Amino acid sequence: MDVLLIGGGGREHAIAWKLRQSKQLGKLYIAPGNAGTAQCGENVAIKDSDIPALVKFAKDKRVGLAIVGPEEPLAHGAVDAMEAAGIKTFGPNAAAAQLEADKAFSKQLMRSGAISTAEGRVFDRFSDAKAYIASRDEPVVIKAAGLAKGKGVIVCDDPAQGILAAEKIMVDKIFGAAGDKVVVEDKLLGEEASILAFVDGHSIYVMESAQDHKPIGDGDTGPNTGGMGAYSPAPIITEDMEIRITREIFVPTVDAMNRSGAPFKGVLYAGLMITSGGPRVLEFNVRFGDPETQPILMRLQSDLLEVLLAVCEARLEDVFLKWDPRPAVCVVMASGGYPDEYQKGKVITGLKEAEEGGDVVVFHAGTQLRNSDVVTSGGRVLGVTALGANIAAAKARAYEAVGRIHFEGACYRHDIADKAIQRKR
Repeated sequence: MDVLLIGGGGREHAIAWKLRQSKQLGKLYIAPGNAGTAQCGENVAIKDSDIPALVKFAKDKRVGLAIVGPEEPLAHGAVDAMEAAGIKTFGPNAAAAQLEADKAFSKQLMRSGAISTAEGRVFDRFSDAKAYIASRDEPVVIKAAGLAKGKGVIVCDDPAQGILAAEKIMVDKIFGAAGDKVVVEDKLLGEEASILAFVDGHSIYVMESAQDHKPIGDGDTGPNTGGMGAYSPAPIITEDMEIRITREIFVPTVDAMNRSGAPFKGVLYAGLMITSGGPRVLEFNVRFGDPETQPILMRLQSDLLEVLLAVCEARLEDVFLKWDPRPAVCVVMASGGYPDEYQKGKVITGLKEAEEGGDVVVFHAGTQLRNSDVVTSGGRVLGVTALGANIAAAKARAYEAVGRIHFEGACYRHDIADKAIQRKR
């Protein structure tokens, strides 16, 4: 079966890498792809935002399956357009993608479904948001209601910081139109975890857990990013906790989506805070997370293409996934200056050396080929991912590989997976 994978980040390289292992896979096209996906299939020079061109390409090549990776084409109806053209497509349609694209919609859906989340209010005028925040006396979280590439959340220790954050989002437009509305929430206390599940509209299959590291700096300091690293599994997610999450989060969410007239099909990602009172939703995403996908798919032993087809064909109940029991750690190497301004075009060396010895894969995110060189082309450049006998061994192997890779201005956190290691002691 020929497949078109839409996107060009680390998530897409991980998906392409895993698809390449399927005996069912024929040709694999990636649009637009990156220097890493070029090793898994054929990159196609079509932007993931150019939905008409993507549909035409899929029809011309008679692909058997299209897979939409990033959130923006999902929100803009890529799945709707593909399916209207008769192309089997993995991912939610635009109506279901609102769960991520519109945090106000998501908040209302959680209220209607009695799904545990932070107390919050939605505002479309800064003056109203300012007045509400000023009335609070606890830490708050200010979120751009639209898509902001994973960066639209500002955690504030007091209301004064919250007002400044709301002003930056709504008045200064630091996240563009995504900040036309904001969600103001109470800050939740606990430990974060990422739980992803395959959903075919009715059946739910929860994947192995993971934990992301959003802030740029060690010790969770500095501004939020798209994610500076992840590991799987997350020790905080015990078997009992996973059962609670499935029962209290995933089941009512899928039911609420069905009641709203937007059945969910694809990957449903729950970003959770595990509090003293149980799991509470921080956010929903409607696609594979990045960088959580990298360690999760490193551990997946089953045929990914078979699973994606089962979701599309509403037969997820027939699926049984096998996992490598060893944990995996992903360390993101970013461009200097990220998540603010950064330079591109820096030559990357040491990529082959990093994978020597096995159980290490360097997933490309912001890279491209320039003649015979691989160069940087984005903020998050690489996701260096390793398996190990335990979480500490996986971390050591990942950082050993990171040490073999060089490009000007490279930066990365040094504490990925430390929370898991401390919990294991």
